[in-house]
Amino acid sequence: MKAHNFSAGPCILPQGVLKQASDAVLNFDNLGLSLIEISHRSKNFVAVVEKTEALIKELMGIPAGYSVLFLQGGASLEFVMVAMNLMKEEGGKAAYMDTGTWANKAIKEAKRFGEVTVVGNSSDKNYNYIPKGFSIPGGMDYFHCTSNNTIYGTQVKNFVKPANCLNVCDMSSDIMSRTVNVADFDLIYAGAQKNMGPAGATVVIVKDEILGETGRDLPSYLNYQTHIDKDSMFNTPPVFAIYVMMLTMQWLKDNGGISWVEGVNQQKADLLYTEIDRNPLFKGTAEVEDRSNMNACFLLTNEALKEPFDALWKAAGVSGINGHRSVGGYRASMYNALPLESVAVLVNAMQELEKNHR
Repeated sequence: MKAHNFSAGPCILPQGVLKQASDAVLNFDNLGLSLIEISHRSKNFVAVVEKTEALIKELMGIPAGYSVLFLQGGASLEFVMVAMNLMKEEGGKAAYMDTGTWANKAIKEAKRFGEVTVVGNSSDKNYNYIPKGFSIPGGMDYFHCTSNNTIYGTQVKNFVKPANCLNVCDMSSDIMSRTVNVADFDLIYAGAQKNMGPAGATVVIVKDEILGETGRDLPSYLNYQTHIDKDSMFNTPPVFAIYVMMLTMQWLKDNGGISWVEGVNQQKADLLYTEIDRNPLFKGTAEVEDRSNMNACFLLTNEALKEPFDALWKAAGVSGINGHRSVGGYRASMYNALPLESVAVLVNAMQELEKNHR
């Protein structure tokens, strides 16, 4: 039985993508060679990179003047690269919204390169909401937010668009899950391992004209312009991760694109949150208006029911719903490739618990 995969990451991938990827590992493009042993500069793999980039630009509606890069190091390296590439060497300042663990890590790294002002902070309630109504001071080089918070189950529904500084967003855990206007941002970055492919690749979407303005002498690898100039081939790229990303983007396009998957993701979230709110044995942790469609966090109202509930969902083939230690309880991650049927299986287990313990 195939498990119902609610893991927070790496993500569930479409079954067809896994089959195509496994075939390519044995014999790619009928070369008699594995995908993971061919030259990354061969015309066969260069074609993969070009197609992946084209699909991302098409699916996200990326306007002219932006580059799409395939890097490594995850969002953790981007915390450093964003600050190095965008914060001025002399008197650099940036504004950050603090909505959880990953935003906090980004803030920590940015402080190494200049002055950081936290303009929205939800730590007072264990990050169970998205800050609103804050202002961004003048003189900032950029504003940074994290669009979705996997640990706490919150998601930005209405993005801030600063008037007098660059706009940067870490979309690692909800990129490609809903429609966004890329033109509202100057730089978007995302680890690919939630909705785009396996772990190992990081996607950066950057407006070309914003680079080279900091006055810093940047190390070659940490300079976005280096990777633009080398078409993401400055060093050996994550070949397998990019190839599976291409397959996943093609799967998304073939099924109707981001507007299609956004509708499916809303159905999944509605089904689970409706049950959380209806069933007296469960309660959500995030403020209702800020609930994430990717990561639903919830608790039992009676911890004595943990053992029987765990037995029910495990018997149903559900995997990966234990909550993060910062919140406890349960976390159901519903990334793009998770079918609605899997959410129904989890909801049935919740209803079975209610039936058995009224």
